[in-house]
This record gives sequence, C-alpha cells and structure tokens, in this order.
Amino acid sequence: MNIDNVDGLKEIGTRIAAARRERRLGLAELAQSAGVHRTTLYLLEHGRAAEIGYSKLARILAVLGFELRMEPVSTERPTLEDLLREDAADD
Repeated sequence: MNIDNVDGLKEIGTRIAAARRERRLGLAELAQSAGVHRTTLYLLEHGRAAEIGYSKLARILAVLGFELRMEPVSTERPTLEDLLREDAADD
C-alpha cells in the first residue's frame, strides 16, 4: 500500500475504521487508547485527513493489533489472479 498520497491515506483510514468496528470499539474509545484526538481519528477514517504523523498512526495501529511495514514498490502490473486474491483477502 502506498501512503505517500491522499488515496493511500484514505485506504488506511478505511481499513482502520473496519478493524475498529470489527473489534467493537467506539471512535472515542480507540482515540483515547491511542492517545489521539477523536477528530483526528474521525477525519482519518472518513478519508478527510490530508496527513497524519507516524507516531499517531503507529499508536492507532498498535491498539488495533497492526503494524506498519516497509516493502519495495512493485513496478509490475498485478495479474488478474493477484487482484482476485487481494479482493478475497479484503472480505
């Protein structure tokens, strides 16, 4: 996932929102546990955050049981099988 642009950050926010709901955490509860402002988390989850600092993002992810990873950017176009596998993993 590429987070150097707004679309990447929107995807992260969407995934955070899904993970929060899956764990039955309220927005305020996750924000408090991660030590971030509720508005920051709301904007992130709704794709309206222009940017977020690493430490804030790392704390939010840690509360949800995730971590950031660095991987080389693939310059190859994904195959249909790759896209189907990725889609199945999102469900």
